[in-house]
Amino acid sequence: MELRELASAVAERTGLSREESADIVRAVLDGLADQLSEGEARHLAGEMPEALAAELAARKRHRSEAHPVRADDFVRQLSARTGLPEREARAGAGAVIAALRDALSDDDYGHLMGQLPTAYSGLAAALS
Repeated sequence: MELRELASAVAERTGLSREESADIVRAVLDGLADQLSEGEARHLAGEMPEALAAELAARKRHRSEAHPVRADDFVRQLSARTGLPEREARAGAGAVIAALRDALSDDDYGHLMGQLPTAYSGLAAALS
């Protein structure tokens, strides 16, 4: 899975521009990695394109265990980080999660989503 492929999938699902889609992909992956346990964040980074994997791996982690945030709070954080309206940040988050669902193995996706509140699955389902 390459960044271009992820961004294209997000753009196709949301109607965001390629630049906005690339921004939301990075923001969502960074935000998800911050919520995951250290081991799961490393595993997610290993599944990402080299450039994204390096970005995720370089992030300093302050906790080794998972510390998820509510999906609504996550969407607000994405909106603030990307400058997108919350509606577009929500659609972008759902599109990234849906792209991960399509790209990762069932086990890997299950491990990822198992560390997040169930509302995150609903973000992706809203686009299906």
